[in-house]
Amino acid sequence: MLKESGKPVIVVSDGPAKKAVPKMEEEGFGYIVIDADAMLGARREFLDPIENALFNADILKVLAITGVFNVVYEAIDKVIEAVKKGEKPELPKISVNKEMAIQAANFQNPYAMAKAMAAYEMCRKVADLTVEGCFVIKERERYIPVVAAAHELMRIAAALADEAREIEKSSDSVYRAPHYKDGRILKKRRLLEKPA
Repeated sequence: MLKESGKPVIVVSDGPAKKAVPKMEEEGFGYIVIDADAMLGARREFLDPIENALFNADILKVLAITGVFNVVYEAIDKVIEAVKKGEKPELPKISVNKEMAIQAANFQNPYAMAKAMAAYEMCRKVADLTVEGCFVIKERERYIPVVAAAHELMRIAAALADEAREIEKSSDSVYRAPHYKDGRILKKRRLLEKPA
């Protein structure tokens, strides 16, 4: 249905979507696959609104701080700019890994970068654990601790990502890239400087 619309299609998904990349390319879709985009431990015991909110807050923090969101919005902004100019956009074909994410985060402090990279990798392990706990293990007494472990690991990954950002804040070097009203991405480092 999306293909028939004639509009550019970009699929943003998690690691298991790598299996669908050949089909997406065949259909002419762009894609951004994020292997650290871990699924919530979707077993009934964990499908509590508070548990969901906390898990999602933690993963959003990790994906934002480690640079994943930068990769996503920069790729989508390129497509939007091409469409605005009346050009045929080149759709992204991206599999986000830790190096790509961390580079996009633009850390200046190597310790902050290392902490963020560790947080990213922890999310990849969370993804492995939630898949195991939700789809592989059938016995309740075995899958509950695995899913709980995944959620605990996500909580610590978020704390580690937060530490990385705090290091950057301590030297007044947090990378920020606000959008201007015409859609351009501006950049700034210092808290009190104007984006340019």
